[in-house]
Amino acid sequence: QGQLVESGGGSVQAGGSLTLSCGFHAYTNSWSSVGWFRQAPGKEREEVAALYVGGGVTYYADSVKGRFTISQDNAANTVYLQMNSLKPEDTAVYYCAAGLNVRSGFIDAWGQGTQVTVAS
Repeated sequence: QGQLVESGGGSVQAGGSLTLSCGFHAYTNSWSSVGWFRQAPGKEREEVAALYVGGGVTYYADSVKGRFTISQDNAANTVYLQMNSLKPEDTAVYYCAAGLNVRSGFIDAWGQGTQVTVAS
């Protein structure tokens, strides 16, 4: 519990930028991948971006390609989501997750979520 802690959410105008951070307070060697998900009101949680820790391979949802970047700082045990050119439809609660393969549902830990609100 409490192994992942997000920060960096907030409110911005459309076209603005935010950087989300996900701190790993208790890293587990079996976590081969990390990812960011989001859930907007009345919608299902959706995958935003993922990173495979070993090889650095990344994945992005079509809706965020070219605007969002997922990265990691191993020394700081932190994963980031740089979000540029934000749109109102990016408004959601953003969650980080870690596990063997977050894209396939093998998730061992979730963060508590951080709110991102983009005003038009």
